[in-house]
Amino acid sequence: MYAVIQTGGKQYRVAEGDTIRVEKLSGEVGADVEFTDVLMLGGEKVEVGKPHVAGAKVTAEIIAQDLAKKIIVFKMKRRKGYRNRRGHRQPYTELRIKTVKG
Repeated sequence: MYAVIQTGGKQYRVAEGDTIRVEKLSGEVGADVEFTDVLMLGGEKVEVGKPHVAGAKVTAEIIAQDLAKKIIVFKMKRRKGYRNRRGHRQPYTELRIKTVKG
């Protein structure tokens, strides 16, 4: 059985045992997180929510809180001598999906 969940403004297709990276969530490593914003449940019978599936829940465990690889943002205006270089590292949370209930 799989589910499509929504978190951090993005949608993820998950199944039990999967490991996913999502936008930063608050919580310590080892803590459990519940997602009730389930947009779709799949398996033998597909169930699509309007907008969410009633009574569906996905449980996950936080396995890491980290920073992603550095992203360089470079702006330049040709012939004007304008160059602007900035960078940042986006924080993320790595999750292991424990259960998908519908």
